[in-house]
Amino acid sequence: MSVTADNATQKTPEVAAEAGRRRTFAVISHPDAGKSTLTEALALHAAAITSAGAVHGKGDRRGVTSDWMEMEQARGISITSAALRIDYADCVLNLLDTPGHADFSEDTYRVLSAVDCAIMLLDSAKGLEPQTLKLFDVCRARRMPVITFVNKWDRPGREPLELLDEIEQRIGLRPTPLNWPVGIAGDFRGLVDRHAGTYTKFHRTPGGATKAVEEVLDPEAAAGVEEAAWTQASEEIELLEALGADFDEASFRAGESSPVLFGAALPNFGISQLLEVLVRLAPAPAPQPDAKGEPRPITAPFSGQVFKMQANMDKAHRDRMAFVRVSSGRFDRGMVLTHAATGRPFATKYTQAVFGSERSTIDTAYPGDVIALINAQALSVGDTLYDGPKVEFPPIPSFAPEHFAVARAVDAGRYKQFQRGISQLDSEGVVQVLTSDVRGEQAPVLAAVGPLQFDVVRHRMEHEFRAPIELAHLDYSVARRTDAASAPVLHGLSGGEVLTRRSDGALLMLVHNKWRLRVIERDHPGLLLEPLLAGGVVDGD
Repeated sequence: MSVTADNATQKTPEVAAEAGRRRTFAVISHPDAGKSTLTEALALHAAAITSAGAVHGKGDRRGVTSDWMEMEQARGISITSAALRIDYADCVLNLLDTPGHADFSEDTYRVLSAVDCAIMLLDSAKGLEPQTLKLFDVCRARRMPVITFVNKWDRPGREPLELLDEIEQRIGLRPTPLNWPVGIAGDFRGLVDRHAGTYTKFHRTPGGATKAVEEVLDPEAAAGVEEAAWTQASEEIELLEALGADFDEASFRAGESSPVLFGAALPNFGISQLLEVLVRLAPAPAPQPDAKGEPRPITAPFSGQVFKMQANMDKAHRDRMAFVRVSSGRFDRGMVLTHAATGRPFATKYTQAVFGSERSTIDTAYPGDVIALINAQALSVGDTLYDGPKVEFPPIPSFAPEHFAVARAVDAGRYKQFQRGISQLDSEGVVQVLTSDVRGEQAPVLAAVGPLQFDVVRHRMEHEFRAPIELAHLDYSVARRTDAASAPVLHGLSGGEVLTRRSDGALLMLVHNKWRLRVIERDHPGLLLEPLLAGGVVDGD
């Protein structure tokens, strides 16, 4: 059903009010910083679940809600992003958990295109790590506000002032602590609220499976309880004030400063404070620029963009799900939308909200929400859906792959399942699939950012599509976009081959290394060899 102009006008105040209640954010970090544990702790404190799991659970503790794939549960790492919708303090929190491992950074980039804010999670002992830096570069390129959460303060780690200095020196983001730890890393007593001056002392619960008990004390009582630890924290807070490390909303929204909080996700210390900051400071959805660069008002008729495809989340049905970030307007289940890429109608009878692998039917959604469209075979990552006058959002770029392997079916009798599985994984963005006239469709080249993506492909091809594959790795490490005019010359060169028919139609030149690429560029300056995207910035080295 189409929304009429009169109905759209009537819904405008409702859409604006509901959008103002949304907080859509992602958690980014280096592997093992505790990202999935933090996700679980946030859900626990928001009363979305009754007990928290852990990546490596003990006793009756289950796996984390956001890690739903068998490989994630077996390896203890996040392989694919997950969406969690949480109601908290009259707000709707749309939390997108992302893979922490660098090999899955393309999935993380797609998620970051669908959020308004990021939580940068740091390990108190390790500080800023390489993958954290890469992900922050993506946030900076998008001018995305970042909230910093220093995790694992219950374990031995570095000095808090040293961590703040590292943030400012290495990424140029001015840290503005909102709370401050009492007790050194490894001897976590509680947190001082810098604005209110109150002290929250934490008491552990068995295994950290339920909320930590919080005891709020005034400064005088805190000084009597914590003694030397309180004195040290007070002196450090005075130093922060002297340095002018106070929160400034304008610089935070501009991506120039970051409010910092301390805590420990596993025992659930400091999680309620992070939730309150998200509600209070994280930006609500704002107009998104369309393909022409014009901001799309949030009160305009419905529009949304697919940022993730995922198949077989439900083993019983083996369906295909498209995750759509609502950009404008009100979504009503049953709407017939238009698929911008084809102009064809798209029915939305089967629409759900997801909580990890769990699903529930959703009837309405507003800007900032993430909806899952079921059996969305016609959709791909980056596609726009809209109601009313046509609108289309910019495509979500693909990363520059650095690892390549030829895939072949182990059992020739299951070639149809092989084709279907490879096509499915390509459309989900698990890998990029490249084909050429030389190799043919029976031996596609899989292009990946990191080698762990190949492990995912092997696992899913065998267990989901019942079509085991063998991979022959290719000695290439650089890909460049080219065109039909340059292809004949490039195809005749040694040290590279042209692979056609990537899913977006791009023609790619694969080269053994960057030194060989420089030789080709020097000897053939007129050829098109365009850098691809890498980590949110152009891979131009």
